[in-house]
Parts: sequence; structure tokens; C-alpha cells
Amino acid sequence: MRRAETVTFGGGGPGRRLDRGGRLRDDPGELALLCADPRARALPVWRGKPLIAGPARDRLGWLALDHPVLALADDDRLFLGLDEAGPRFAVDISGWTPPDLDAAALAAFYDPTEQRHPALPPDQLFAELRGVMAALSRREAEFAATARALAGWHVSHRFCSKCGERSEMAEAGWRRSCPACGAHHFPRSDPVVIMLVTRGNRLLLGRSPGWPAGMYSLLAGFVEPGETIEAAVRREVAEETGIRVGAVRYLASQPWPFPSSLMLGCGAEAESDEIAIDPAELEDARWITRERMVTVMAGGDPEITGARPGSIARFLIEHWLADQLD
Repeated sequence: MRRAETVTFGGGGPGRRLDRGGRLRDDPGELALLCADPRARALPVWRGKPLIAGPARDRLGWLALDHPVLALADDDRLFLGLDEAGPRFAVDISGWTPPDLDAAALAAFYDPTEQRHPALPPDQLFAELRGVMAALSRREAEFAATARALAGWHVSHRFCSKCGERSEMAEAGWRRSCPACGAHHFPRSDPVVIMLVTRGNRLLLGRSPGWPAGMYSLLAGFVEPGETIEAAVRREVAEETGIRVGAVRYLASQPWPFPSSLMLGCGAEAESDEIAIDPAELEDARWITRERMVTVMAGGDPEITGARPGSIARFLIEHWLADQLD
């Protein structure tokens, strides 16, 4: 397995690939058998937050399919796949309103609040996936990312984009069908390039407006229609910082369920130094030496905090520092 496949949300690699059960999604009889399996479990998701379990907050809170919390479901079960321990589903219970709800925190870039349901034990809570993703096992991180992205897609695609009528869930959550015009709609991931831009011993970092104080990360942007990955890298870097980029190479990818992107990590060699930021895109950008970047990643820099653990940005920077990009 390539080192690149160890990124968070990347799954278990070739030998431990998750069986997503695509052949079973449109078979009501097979799905009924899976739901009747005593090993079947479902992951509740509340407004994008998966249920997290354990004092270390390093496990998902899987519940039996007849658990009363799952009766709060806003829609049918979402089939995630077949784990060695049994069938796995997700259930969106965003319709539940917890006491003392902090609406402002929910709308923030990172929501630090946690929600506990009275029917669940004290060590189970709904938490922001960004805050726990690095602690989960590879398999559970993959399940959490899939559940969050799929549940979010159903929330934002309840109406047919062809005729405007309300659509219906089908194929165990992997399709929406319009009863009015017959159109079918499927979940999609948006391709996003994220760039490790270097020039000699330095790395280019940027900061977007609204990010937590001191947070800097790699530049990133959506791939536009009709554009290659390499062209998107060069365009995004030039638009955001004015830096010219030459050679570009693919390094690693990461499913990023915030809300549903596929991050395409690329190495890029800068051909110029002077930074001219686009204030509509970035608040700041700067070159950081390898030596200072070591301090940043260790949490010892007074001005800059590194990319969040579990993100592909941190993965790429750590492996650049260790000369382990392959």
C-alpha cells in the first residue's frame, strides 16, 4: 500500500477495502435481510455530527437498529456497506432539537459544542467530525465520512433539479428519484485541488477569512469544468497569490465530507517569489522555511498554527518535512 493511502478517510488500503455493497442497494429483499441481521448497526448523524463513543472519543457510536434514538430519523436508513462485524447503516436524526441549542456555534467554521441525547449513555455524544477524525480507526473514519457526506447530500437535494418537484430516496440512500418526471439523481463529490507549493526550502501557506486565529494551510480550490488537475493548480495559485507554478505532480487524495469534496493533493514547483494576494480569496499568504515549518507543526510558533490533524494539508506537509512524498 502506498503511503498516500494512509490519509484520514482514505480507508484501509487494498487489503482492507470496504465492501460498500453496491450490488445490494436496489434489492429490497437483500436489504431486508441485512436489516434483520442481529449484527446490523446504524450510526446516528445529527446536523452533520456523527455519534462518538468512549472516554477517548476515538470510536463511533453504533446503535442497534431498534434503538429508540433511531426512531427520530428524518428519512430512511442509508446503507454504508458490509463490515467484518456486520451490515452498517447511517440514520439522520437532525430533526431532533437538543436543549440549549447554540445556533451561532452550529454556523461557525468549527463548531466546538457537543450534544447529548437523554436516551444515550454519558460517554456518547454528537461531535464535530473535524475534531475527532484523526482519532478514529481507518475503517470508522471512512464510515463517518461517508455517513456525513451522504446525509448532507439528501438534505440539500430534496427537490428534483430537472422539474422542481420533491424527489424520493431510493437505492438505500444512493439515489433520489423524481416521481413527477422520472429523473434520477446520484450523490457526487466535487473535485478540489490542494497544493503543496514549494520553492527551494520554502513552503507557500495561505489564510482564508473566517478561519480560527493564526490558522494557515495549503492553498486549495475547486476544479472548473473543462479543466485538468494541473491547470487548476496553476490557475488557483496564480489567482490567489500571483505566484507562477511550473511542474505539477499528483501526490494523494482524500474524501473530505465538509460537505462533499474529493481533495486532490498535488506538489507544485513555484517559478516566482513575489506574493500578491487576492483579498476576495485570502486574508494573507506567506513563504515559510522548512525549519520554521517544523516549529509550526510542533505547535511552538507564536504567529502560525498548522493545519488540523487528519486533514490532507497536514498529511502533505508532514511528509514533505520528512522527505517521504511518494
